Amino acid sequence: MTYSTDKKNILITGGAGYLGSVLVPELLALGHQVTVLDNFMFNQDPLNTLCLNPNFDVYRGDCRDKKQIAPLLAKADVVIPLAALVGAPLCGRDEIGTVSTNRDAVVMLTELMSQEQQLLMPITNSGYGIGEAGKYCNEESPLRPISLYGTSKVEAEQAVLAKGNAVSFRLATVFGMSPRMRLDLLVNDFVYRAVKDSAIVLFESHFKRNFIHIRDVANAFIHGLNNFDSMKGQAYNVGLSDANLSKKELCEKIQQHLPKFVFLEAPIGEDPDKRDYIVSNAKIEATGYRPQVSLDDGIKELIKGYRMISNTKYSNV
Repeated sequence: MTYSTDKKNILITGGAGYLGSVLVPELLALGHQVTVLDNFMFNQDPLNTLCLNPNFDVYRGDCRDKKQIAPLLAKADVVIPLAALVGAPLCGRDEIGTVSTNRDAVVMLTELMSQEQQLLMPITNSGYGIGEAGKYCNEESPLRPISLYGTSKVEAEQAVLAKGNAVSFRLATVFGMSPRMRLDLLVNDFVYRAVKDSAIVLFESHFKRNFIHIRDVANAFIHGLNNFDSMKGQAYNVGLSDANLSKKELCEKIQQHLPKFVFLEAPIGEDPDKRDYIVSNAKIEATGYRPQVSLDDGIKELIKGYRMISNTKYSNV
């Protein structure tokens, strides 16, 4: 991956979250100035070790607060709005907070930003909803979100791309260890259960989705930052092209690393998450981006991580 020597002042809302706590140190290591605004709603402190860095600054606050965001935005060359209520269960518990954070706060950013300021936006490829069997979803495929989370992110993407000076990343289901860990993501959850319980019951095990490691997501943002002029104004799927897997296939992968792991397919019952699709990542790969961490490597990483983690305070559910 080619790195730019052009140093930027970068504002990241939600920068202490699962992705932000991986991305922020990477950006600082490249010499960028990074300011984080986060409400620290999960009472974790993943950015503690960065405080000595003179290029790092952090504020506790709400990304929806115009009075707080405006002065921070005025100093920024690049904005990365990571602040969001993520996942169907959390969004279902706070529908007003979901819409105001995931959509309205992003719309406010686009209205406050100048045409020179750059925006890198994380969206979810869950916006594809339920795809057609055997047919890959690409960036031209219709967006048919089936959850409030998916809908709020799709609407945010529309606002961002209408602004013009922006790149949108439609992220696959993310996995891997992070300083602000999440156990509720599918791979992270299944490996946790395999390590701790050695068993899981699957509902609608044929449902498929795409996956991507957290560090490869961070690298996608760095890639977008370094290639902004050629990528701007467009959306890009970001996932592992060899990891369009069903829940059953994912369990079979995990079982290769943990042979005592047993998974059972329930003959009745439904998964509340109805997403079912396969995704093409050819568009971003054509720009030179390549993921570096395989699903197998991520599973091995998680197994080691779960030798240390023994409770569920790291969940968004």
